Amino acid sequence: MGRKAHVTRRTEETNIAVAIELEGRGEAKIVTPVGFFNHMLNTLARHSKMDLEVEAKGDVEVDFHHLVEDTGIVLGQALDEALGDKKGIARFGEALVPMDEALALAALDLSGREHLSFTASFTATKVGDFDTELVREFFYGLVRGGKFTLHLRLLDGTNTHHAIEALFKAFAKALDRATKVVDTRGSVPSTKGVL
Repeated sequence: MGRKAHVTRRTEETNIAVAIELEGRGEAKIVTPVGFFNHMLNTLARHSKMDLEVEAKGDVEVDFHHLVEDTGIVLGQALDEALGDKKGIARFGEALVPMDEALALAALDLSGREHLSFTASFTATKVGDFDTELVREFFYGLVRGGKFTLHLRLLDGTNTHHAIEALFKAFAKALDRATKVVDTRGSVPSTKGVL
């Protein structure tokens, strides 16, 4: 089927390039100056089974906020482009994912309407040099760029690394389910006829 996209975005703060292929093998090539963020994007690719390439540069001497949020926006735009008219897709996806003591829930609707409901608090403000408040900013950028509805909940967890990774894995699993082609007739899964 070859659902793929390549999107770039350059501002005075960041320079982001993202390529995705939904019918991938979960392979990733991630180049950003933020180690923990690289780990999370690799995790996202692996568990969503999409191939993902990200090259992101930005004003990290300020902090990582612009880089992380803009990467979310561009990844969302690439996802939206790769999905095209969304004919035949499942549309909805959900996942409940444990990682040791952490437990995360993700539910999404590839609806064409952007909304993020994010409920998570972390016991640490940083993992490595990554500010944990940027987890929400990444997913906010992602739903803005991708035009979909996402509910993310951290249901349990004391280790912040585990908690964040569980959220990324839950989202990845839900995304894999929602983007699957399940209707071979190719109808749009909406009473409106469009998404």
